[in-house]
Amino acid sequence: MRISSSAVSLNVEDVAASSKFLTTHFGFQEEMAADGFASLTRDDAGMNVVFLRRGLESLPEDQRNDHAAGLILAFVVDDLEGELARLRAEGVRITMPLTAEEWGERAFQVRDPNGVIIQLVDWNAPTGD
Repeated sequence: MRISSSAVSLNVEDVAASSKFLTTHFGFQEEMAADGFASLTRDDAGMNVVFLRRGLESLPEDQRNDHAAGLILAFVVDDLEGELARLRAEGVRITMPLTAEEWGERAFQVRDPNGVIIQLVDWNAPTGD
């Protein structure tokens, strides 16, 4: 098997709202879009983010009304504090403050208009030496 690309697909109520949030605040670009569908990309993301409208007939019946709940869309960044300041300045509500874990992860979270959790992360916390 050879994997040529990767994507995460998320079912949401309002595809356009989630798409706009990632393009406006996270630098993604819409690669493809149609009624009930948008595929977003970034050269440096390593995967596409796909939004599908809940109830879409093309989804299997046992999935079509699911919502993208219980998952975290996480992006590792170089300047966590800078991204936090930028998002605050853009009026994005921070839903989990900047935290540091004992294993070295630092992160904060926001939510898009459909409630999708987006977490920005770095691994620069002191190791306790």
